[in-house]
Amino acid sequence: MRLTRTARIVLRTAAALGFAVLYLPLLIVLLNSLNPDRSAGWPPPGLTLHWWSTAWHNAGARGALWTSVQAGLAATAIALVLGTLAAFAVQRHAFFGREAISFAVVLPIALPGIVTGIALNSAFKTVLEPLGVGLGLFTVVVGHATFCVVVIFNNVVARLRRTPGSYEEAAMDLGAHTFRVFADITFPLVRSALLAGGLLAFALSFDEIVVTTFTAGPGVQTLPLWIFDNMARPRQAPIVNVVAAVLVLLSAVPIYAAQRLSSDTASGGRL
Repeated sequence: MRLTRTARIVLRTAAALGFAVLYLPLLIVLLNSLNPDRSAGWPPPGLTLHWWSTAWHNAGARGALWTSVQAGLAATAIALVLGTLAAFAVQRHAFFGREAISFAVVLPIALPGIVTGIALNSAFKTVLEPLGVGLGLFTVVVGHATFCVVVIFNNVVARLRRTPGSYEEAAMDLGAHTFRVFADITFPLVRSALLAGGLLAFALSFDEIVVTTFTAGPGVQTLPLWIFDNMARPRQAPIVNVVAAVLVLLSAVPIYAAQRLSSDTASGGRL
């Protein structure tokens, strides 16, 4: 389809405006993290890495970063196991209620975060607190896993839909047992989808704040919670800008890698 010159100009202008709305605020945060003025005056009178050094030596920010990494890795590990099992069950087997299970697995990603957070908070207080388990890192991991599972499930299901089951059947006809078939045939076929889903799940967990607010409890602070708690403190503003810039960069890396891996998966992948 050939577009007129006017249509191309309109589309390019609309695309430029859309990217500006999305990325200019992030660029401003990055510039403010290099601003020597504590009050973040604009335009910056110069550039400095002083606040980056200060942020690195801030014990609260470093502790929050480590908590976010722990929660992200644990939630991603749980999601990889549960999401993969659910994907194989739904895609490789026919049984009563299959569509209902598929819907139930995907639903958490569509629910508002505050609804999920309130529901999990009530469930944890009702079920875990009588057993002596209060809100903490464990409940944060469980809360994050609820939506990380969806990412893994969708990636693996999409890959399995493009992969005929005849490969596994041929291997079993040749005498391979179930685990050998999985290791030599199935896993190489879904490996890129698992890695892409895992990276995206980690990125989603790393910058999640709404569900975390309801499941963290006292004493547990992830990096997004640390930013939110320190935004109202004027003397912490430069450090908050630095931490926000780091959060953007750390989130962009796994998302970019997942996008590249998903592109490879969509093109067919390699054994």
